[in-house]
Formats: sequence, C-alpha cells, structure tokens
Amino acid sequence: MIYLYHNTRCSKSRAAQSLLKESGVEFKTVFYLDEPPTVDKLLQLVEKGDFKATDLVRFGDAKAKELGIKKSDALSVNQWCGLLAEHPQLIERPIVETDNGAAIGRPIDNIQKLLEKEYS
Repeated sequence: MIYLYHNTRCSKSRAAQSLLKESGVEFKTVFYLDEPPTVDKLLQLVEKGDFKATDLVRFGDAKAKELGIKKSDALSVNQWCGLLAEHPQLIERPIVETDNGAAIGRPIDNIQKLLEKEYS
C-alpha cells in the first residue's frame, strides 16, 4: 500500500496527490495534522527513506522558530522524531511511503523516482 502524508493547504502536497492519481496507483491519504504519525512511524519513514530525520523538519516554520530548533542541533533520530510527533505542523510535506521506501516530495521528482523504483 502507498501512503501520502498530506496537507491540503500545501501546493507541493496537492501536486503529489495529483501525481499519484495520474500514475493510477492505489493510495491512502493520511492527513497528518489530524492523525499525527507516532514516533515509531516517523522512525520507519526515516529508515525506509533516503533522508535524515532533520530533512523531515520544516525549520522555517513559525513553530520551529518558537521552539528555537535548528538543523545543527545535536539531537538523536529518536529525539527529532519525538519532536515531530509532538508538533506535526513541523513535518515536511508531502511524504510518500511505499512498502519498500519513502520519499519527501521536495522536489516532486523524488516521488516519481520512488514510484519507478517500486513498480519497475
């Protein structure tokens, strides 16, 4: 199954949704602001993806500034994922998860490459 971690207000997230629909793949939309992922789920995404936990963090978000977090902060993967689980508005979007991988859709080509890898 494919999961799209989606925020309807985000143009990149809407573009990822369109890409998945046009690709004809079956997917489930996870509205992560309403259903925040757990720490374990975020750890799984990092493990499946070709990215670091800090790549999942929207450091430019007002909440990140309020919390005073920076990419250079010496936090463990578990600590970053805990922070994201507690403050899901900080999660970079969109994220697409397949059985064998995960990609952050910035740029959207990352999702296309994941689909090609998954279905080729």
